[in-house]
Amino acid sequence: MTPQQLRKYLDRLVESRLFLSTMIWGAPGIGKSSIVQQVAEGHRLQFVDVRLSQLAPTDLRGLPVPENGRSRWYPPEFLPTEGVGILFLDELNMAPPAMQGIAQQLILDRRVGSYEVPSGWFIWAAGNRKEDRASVFEMPAPLANRFLHLEVEPDFDSFKAYSLATGVHEQVLAFLSFRPSLLHKHDPQQSAWPSPRSWTMASRLHAVGLDVAPVIGTGTAAEFSAFNALYRALPDLPAILEGKGERIAFPKEPSVRYAAVVGLTVRADDTARALNAFRWLADKAQNEWVQLYAQDLFRLMRERGQMGALALMIQSDARIQAFVQDYQDLLGQ
Repeated sequence: MTPQQLRKYLDRLVESRLFLSTMIWGAPGIGKSSIVQQVAEGHRLQFVDVRLSQLAPTDLRGLPVPENGRSRWYPPEFLPTEGVGILFLDELNMAPPAMQGIAQQLILDRRVGSYEVPSGWFIWAAGNRKEDRASVFEMPAPLANRFLHLEVEPDFDSFKAYSLATGVHEQVLAFLSFRPSLLHKHDPQQSAWPSPRSWTMASRLHAVGLDVAPVIGTGTAAEFSAFNALYRALPDLPAILEGKGERIAFPKEPSVRYAAVVGLTVRADDTARALNAFRWLADKAQNEWVQLYAQDLFRLMRERGQMGALALMIQSDARIQAFVQDYQDLLGQ
């Protein structure tokens, strides 16, 4: 499933209060942990992230302490004791077998030693697959059989939705719109390679003028740098957004077209400017580019709570309204 589909699935588990132990599988860097955290934030749940590969069995089970002539296990402070939330066991299958054995008690019985997971807490876990060449251990069959297993794959549309909502740099988004195959390209021989996680870091580096090669690798960084040189060929986007694009032509080079459409989407920070860009594209570009803009714009306006205002403005423009009617399926996305 895609990251967006995973998010919807996990949302339904929470909404339906299905406290099924859930294992999320996927390649490194595609955002498994961040999706779970987003679900917790979206439902106002507490979130406890436990990296099992970094713990010893006593860290999870607790320490034995003498009390009235007997040993009592004192549980660790990071495990929840009240409220509702998500207990997230990350890197589960990177933990050694002894650690997985302790985790198995927590997952299957919702308790370990003298500690018991509060009734309002979901127990979810995540791990990498063997084919990702991660340093993983085989999951015991009894443990695997008690999990709901969800496998997530990299997906550019999901990353684009996340990027528009969180302010990932427009040049990163434009480049990946042109070269979506470079969203995730795991190279186990290199320490730096492109993934949704590393592109998010690259966005922050690029915003302050630093080299992005340390996070996405030299080859991908060279392509990204060459693409950014095309930004000198962009049309006057501020003029278009101000409604002064009558004499500005739509670019002919495909990479510049992607950059222009993404740039207009990201910079359309109010409904009037968004509609001006809509009109210019409807005048100057083929329908596929108008459709690309509309898809991303509608998604962004919903995130900002401005879709109603934009819909009212579209109704005042018969030409744009006719286009939207031809692509009504966009409104349902």
